[in-house]
Formats: sequence, C-alpha cells, structure tokens
Amino acid sequence: MQLGLLFECQRPYEGTEIDWNALYKETLAQCELADQVGFDNLWFVEHHFLTGFSGSPSQDAMFGALSRITKNIRIGYGVCILPYHHPVRVAERVALVDQLTDGKVEFGTGRSNAYEQIGQGVDPRNTRSLWEESIAMIPQIWQSDEFEWEGEHWQVPKRRVLPKPVQQPHPRMYLACTQQDSFRLAAEKGLGVLSSASYATSVLAEQVKIYRDALKNVNPVGAFATEFWGNNVHAYCGKDNDEARELAALSMKTFFGPDKPYIAGRIGAYEELLEAWGGVPDHLQADFGRWLRQSDEAHRQQAEESGISLDAGPGAARAAIAQLDANTLADRGVIIAGDPDSCATAVQMYEDIGVDQVMMIMQTETIPHEKVMSSIELFGKEVIPRFKAGNGDNGK
Repeated sequence: MQLGLLFECQRPYEGTEIDWNALYKETLAQCELADQVGFDNLWFVEHHFLTGFSGSPSQDAMFGALSRITKNIRIGYGVCILPYHHPVRVAERVALVDQLTDGKVEFGTGRSNAYEQIGQGVDPRNTRSLWEESIAMIPQIWQSDEFEWEGEHWQVPKRRVLPKPVQQPHPRMYLACTQQDSFRLAAEKGLGVLSSASYATSVLAEQVKIYRDALKNVNPVGAFATEFWGNNVHAYCGKDNDEARELAALSMKTFFGPDKPYIAGRIGAYEELLEAWGGVPDHLQADFGRWLRQSDEAHRQQAEESGISLDAGPGAARAAIAQLDANTLADRGVIIAGDPDSCATAVQMYEDIGVDQVMMIMQTETIPHEKVMSSIELFGKEVIPRFKAGNGDNGK
C-alpha cells in the first residue's frame, strides 16, 4: 500500500484575503517533510477561479521548486486539465518535469467542470472529445522522434518535440474519475484511476471491482496499461484520537460545503454523498431514515407501505451528513483519522479492497500549517513504516 498527499493549496482564510506567499512556502515545507518521512507521492490539482478553495493553477511551477527540495518522493499531476492546453505543450512540460525529477513524474489527466471551462472560453460540450484526442496524442509525442497529427481539434505538422521524458517509453498515465462510466473508460484506455470522490470502503470496494473487471478489455492509448487505483481521502493523524477525528471530519464536511465546486449546482449532490459515505447510520435512523433513499429493499418496502417518501430532496440529506459523527466516518474509512493506530486501521481497510494508494488531503482551510506538519510527521513515524514492506519501487 502506498501513501500520498494531495494538495489543493488551501489555508484558513477570511473572505478573499489570502496570504499567497505564506501559502506556497508552507505547501513546499509540507512537501519537503513528506519526502523526508517516507510518503510515496505528492499530487497537485489544477484549478482556476476557486479563490480560497484552491490556489493551484500552475502545477509546473510548484514541481520545479519541488524538484530542488525533494529526493525520493514521486510527483504527480492530479490532474492536468487537458482541454485547457495544447497537447504538444503538455507533453513538453511533463517531460521537462520528469527530467528535473530524474524520472519521478506521474501524469494524471481530467476535464474539470463547467464553471472553470467557461471561464477560459472552453465549451463544456467539447471537453470529452478534446480530452480523448489529447490523451491519444501525448504518449505518441513522447515516443516519436518526429511527430505529426491531423485531428478534429489539433493539426501538427512534422516536428521534433523536445525534451523526452526520462521514464521510457513514457510516464504512467491516469484519469480523474468520479463515477462508474469513468472508471470503465480509464480501464479500457489503460489508464490508472485517481478517484476524486469520497467513499466508505464498503461502498468503494464495488467501484474498484468494476475497474479491475474492465481492465480485461484494455486497449491502452499508450505503450502499456497503468493498473492503479488512487483514492482521495481526508486525513489527519494526532496523538489524541477523538480530537484528530473531529479535525478530519470538520475538514471534509467543509470541503463539501454547499458553496464548494464539487457541490454547487449539482442536483442530488448530498444524496449521492450520503450514499457514498455508507448511508444513514443506525443511531440516526430515527431522525433521518424515513426521509432518505435506502438501498435496503426491506426498508423501502416498509416505507412505501407506510406512505413515506424516501426522496425528500437535498435538505434532509444535507442535514443527515451534518449529523454524521467523526467516529462513524472514521470507522467506515470515509476519513483516515485519529491516533496512529486508528489511521493504520483505516489505511488497511483501503488496502484490503484493492486500492493501491490513499491520496490524503491534509492541508485544508480548516487545518492550519502547524497541524498539517504535525500530522505528516506522525504519519511518517508511526503509520508509514507499517505499510512499507512490499511497496517495492512505488509500483513501477
């Protein structure tokens, strides 16, 4: 099992007043410490216009800095939004970072969301075809002495595209996924999954199985298939089990607040979250069970016989999520949180269902820098050593 950190570049803030200089210096310090204590990967998102939620518009700049201050940890695009960039430029930039890091780059891709797309003049209706054409071009660019292309969106006359990556024939490639169709698409194209959703491990197990089964029909867009599942999960490790769990639970619930990009404008978002997080626990059934959709047919039949609606809208689901306690979230693996023993137990739950790496979100607007550093250090000292055996060369 591998352990990584995923960065949105967040920090506590009031309104739009953010000390950007401190944010980036703190982020680099967290990454340097993660390298020193044995984490496997650093992943950075690409977002635009999301003030406060994410200050990571240019991964390459961060990666240039990280190439100078880290030694062993792998550095990942989590992800590069292909419809925003010419594929030739993407291939050049990723290859250059791979050179600077001596072959430690992981290349994740995605399409982003309509809010960010429209802000850059990209028609959301075109992003699927833009992504598909780009993901076909980029591995060919890396493997070609001279490259040329005639496609729907891009035309490239014969050119030598330089530099080439250190990793040959090319770095591993991934797709950001949130639903079953994208899990299957990743498998069919030979891409690893970077799951952008939060799940209870009991729910996630079925999604991982869907991906593994779909790999049987793989037709890689590159020279090989990347068989890998990395899963986003909010995490915090502290000496006080209850306090650490409360911090992580607040962090995640704030991350999925109604004003956040993963929620705003999505119909049924809280119902989907509640289902993904394992549904209404027994101790809340009396308050919320009768209002929410339930997969258990016996419950559904009982509700229908009583004339009770199970689809009462987002208010009930949002209220139920607010009442989900930190211990329930931790015990279900929705968060990796608590003291080192609790965190190790949760990581093991992910390993048991076939996840290759937990990509932990520690730096958020509710967890300040000094606490992030403490969590990273405690993970390194007391959790990571329990999972190092068998890591080999990070799955390469």
